[in-house]
Amino acid sequence: MFASRPMYARAQNAKAHRQLWELVRDHLREAGCDAPDDLDQTHPPMAGWGRSDLVLGQICNLPLRAKFMGKVTLIGAADYGLTDCPAGHYKSVVIAPIDAEGHPFCDYASARFACNELNSHSGYGAAQAWAGSHGFQLPAPTVTGSHDRSLTLVANGQADIASLDLKTWTMQQLDMPEAKQVKVIDFSAASPGMTFVTRAGQDPVPYRAALTHAIANLPPEDEQIFGLRGAIELPKADYQLPFPSLPKKINV
Repeated sequence: MFASRPMYARAQNAKAHRQLWELVRDHLREAGCDAPDDLDQTHPPMAGWGRSDLVLGQICNLPLRAKFMGKVTLIGAADYGLTDCPAGHYKSVVIAPIDAEGHPFCDYASARFACNELNSHSGYGAAQAWAGSHGFQLPAPTVTGSHDRSLTLVANGQADIASLDLKTWTMQQLDMPEAKQVKVIDFSAASPGMTFVTRAGQDPVPYRAALTHAIANLPPEDEQIFGLRGAIELPKADYQLPFPSLPKKINV
């Protein structure tokens, strides 16, 4: 049995992650569902989502749409109560260096673009959709491996633009001094948030009930750290977003 929640895992919220999982685990077991004792945060996310013994995972909507739709059971999209986002949705902040001059967005067509992963909706897909809404495409990116690293490149002047998951951005402002060296120049459109999933063929109801129970019973200090309000069952149509075009090359 395997369970993992790599999304939004940070040193500052490790205890809260464990507490949430223990509440979920115990509720699942009471409902007759098998659940491992602990979360496993050692496996790469892509490997975890594809496991036949997956009990609980949390997946970005781009890899979900591209590789895993129909291969996992959707439980619900995480709702963090983000500003100007419907329940169960999130968006990205588009950032530039704090001292960047104001100019038309289309000037970023030749900018140094940093993104965490090409299979990240918030870091790549949402960024290209945002650029497309302004009539241009962002250039081949430097793939950084994480939103934190993308933020650092922009803050240090090694990149001109990046797109960060809004929930991650709220946490970065609390624990990364580099956040003060960048500014938000715009926001992407809202899309389904990080979605809780289990293995294919499962009834999502007891899993959604376990998450609802766990969120409602988190200690106040952990509830404040997470800001997690629920797991929202979204229509499949909400996930039917266009795929971004992939670059012919990437920078590392």
